[in-house]
Amino acid sequence: MSSTAVLLALCPLLLAGGFLAGRRTAHPAGRSDLGTPVERATFETLHTASLAAPPLRAGLTEDSARKAARRLRSLLGTDALCLTNRSTVLTWHGTGEHHAKQVLDRLAEVLDTGRTAAFDCGCRADDCPLRWAVAAPIVVDHRVLGALVAYAPRESAVLARATDEVARWVSVQLELAELDRSRTRLIEAEIKALRAQISPHFIFNSLAAIASFVRTDPTRARELLLEFADFTRYSFRRHGEFTTLADELHSIDQYLALVRARFGDRLSVTLQIAPEVLAVTLPFLCLQPLVENAVKHGLEGAVTRSRITITAQDAGAEAEVVIEDDGVGMDPDRLRALLRGEGGPSAGVGLLNVDERLRTVFGDPYGLVIETARGAGTRITVRIPKFRAGVHSSPPEAGE
Repeated sequence: MSSTAVLLALCPLLLAGGFLAGRRTAHPAGRSDLGTPVERATFETLHTASLAAPPLRAGLTEDSARKAARRLRSLLGTDALCLTNRSTVLTWHGTGEHHAKQVLDRLAEVLDTGRTAAFDCGCRADDCPLRWAVAAPIVVDHRVLGALVAYAPRESAVLARATDEVARWVSVQLELAELDRSRTRLIEAEIKALRAQISPHFIFNSLAAIASFVRTDPTRARELLLEFADFTRYSFRRHGEFTTLADELHSIDQYLALVRARFGDRLSVTLQIAPEVLAVTLPFLCLQPLVENAVKHGLEGAVTRSRITITAQDAGAEAEVVIEDDGVGMDPDRLRALLRGEGGPSAGVGLLNVDERLRTVFGDPYGLVIETARGAGTRITVRIPKFRAGVHSSPPEAGE
């Protein structure tokens, strides 16, 4: 996003900060009143803008335009207002709706050049107060998506400037919406990459292990088949980018049951989970790749027995999850290269994917902490905030 867009997005916060600072200066501590007319007008403007913003975060559609138009018209204090895309009037709010039929003909220059323009409405109907209009472009990523058009009984330089500023503010909200959608698409792509890593060999070996119990231990075979079905259903679910620690650990337990069915006593797994952190929300398929990595490196070259320990404990404002194996470990320089994405098209995709998603959702301090060395096993620590705005798990969809 451009620096101008960022400043526009921060404008309401800056105005609010100035408003509060002004109140502290004008009114000593302990005094309270309804404020001056200017203060009340400032509050009303900020409040109206805050109400108009959420619909616009859905993009420039008929529904979002209709929901935002009343607030935008209130911001401008004009007789009528319409929002358009490049080919359609999305909504009209106010008097003189018959003007909507001709408005797109007036917007050709605005949509082509991206510059604000004013024009005479050409309306002489006695019952219509609209005589003049100003149209400002709505621009996202240097593309003109549509226009905001304000109508008034007479020419007004103030309205022209205000319309231009409000259109810029609308553009910023839509640009933020586009960033949200881009982020969602990126996360979906990352999850698809993780799903693609669920090895066909693992699926084949799991089914082969289940088949080996069909005659010798039908009850065990049935239990493992149910574990396999639940594991794949969770891993390929369609809803939500977040899950709970309880659900992620349950899927991991199913995965480990399938691994133990194949390797038997060669794999020892210890889980130590504090009940109070089970409801913590984290990115979907965030821990499972780390456990798969521990299994792979734990069993790699193991002659007798490999041990994996998974702990989840309360750490104040965070939950701390540690996944540790006593396997072959890794050279620290190679690990750093993998986390920089320099390990090739397939190497370390799971670790890099999880590390990037944690940093994207929670911030850089919440990336993976990995301790390893050749022959010394691997210890991976994941810290998860117990609460973060906008991060919450979704209930399963029907049939999942």
